Amino acid sequence: MRFIGNKEKLLDLIYATVISTGIKDGSFCDFFSGTSNVGRFFKEKGFRVISSDILYFSYVLQKAYIENNEEPKFEKLLKKLKTSDSTLFTSPFDKVRNYLNKLKGIKGFIYKNYTEEGTAEEHKRRYFSVENGKKIDAIRTTIEKWKKEKLINEKEYFVLLATLVESVPFYANISGVYAAFLKKYDPRALKTFELKPIVFYKGEKNHSVHNKNSIDLIDNLDVDILYLDPPYNQRQYAPNYHLLETITRYDNPKIKGVTGMRCYNEQKSEFCNKNSALVALDKIAKNAKYKSLILSYNSEGIMPESEIVATLSKYGKVKINNVDYLRFKSNSNGESKTKKIIQEQLYVLTA
Repeated sequence: MRFIGNKEKLLDLIYATVISTGIKDGSFCDFFSGTSNVGRFFKEKGFRVISSDILYFSYVLQKAYIENNEEPKFEKLLKKLKTSDSTLFTSPFDKVRNYLNKLKGIKGFIYKNYTEEGTAEEHKRRYFSVENGKKIDAIRTTIEKWKKEKLINEKEYFVLLATLVESVPFYANISGVYAAFLKKYDPRALKTFELKPIVFYKGEKNHSVHNKNSIDLIDNLDVDILYLDPPYNQRQYAPNYHLLETITRYDNPKIKGVTGMRCYNEQKSEFCNKNSALVALDKIAKNAKYKSLILSYNSEGIMPESEIVATLSKYGKVKINNVDYLRFKSNSNGESKTKKIIQEQLYVLTA
């Protein structure tokens, strides 16, 4: 999934930084989980993972990838469905996925509010093609129906929601985030929507995932590695991913404006303001229990390096690992004069 600040390309560096602390296993807390990529990586490395995010769609991914340790069997549901997918090599998950992909679309909340045909004249929203909007509604309502009828358990429910939320970006008519839709349809948005397979991260350890402001967890945290990857700038994450929130919650929210934004007053991060960010960082470093705290940040972030170091240094020894990379302005056209070297920074606090 395309996600602002995704650390997929930095996972090896983060792991090397963790190993440099002398900690090779134990508990790893992913404080701002996002797509859960970091948590998944450390789960595979043998750590017990605790993760949290204020966004519900992130919680869905955490439930499917972090807390869940196996591919679900869907035994009760498949007895009810009696699907024709009876080949030896078709997994229970793929049987259910194939069933959902064959559903006929319905005119639900997504169709009525985020497709050109369903929206009012003053708000012709083109987040999805008409048929794909209907298909998303059909799949989402069916998953909820199965849950209410107790044909699927909690694990199976969140696996199916994660499959849906991972598939949506392949068909959304956006340039990257959901704060705006494209005026003309991108070719991918006109392809027929289908649920794509997801990866299952198997394991035996009991992991813990949460859907709340992570700062509310600190009084109960006692971990080996506390990993922080907060927002770098003033742009809140919730409005950029409002549509994923609505699809996963499917709660018929009040929406407004050209983009059909849902209210996100309860999902604002303290790290999107310089002053409150430093206060929050101090609170975390002071009150949480950990052997090492690792902060992923950016040299262009709103918290200055000197103030980050000053804040963390009150609670132990701090060192910084910097990784240079080139940022290209969107209007650069490849011109070298518009290239700018910025740094991904890993602050390591050893308590």
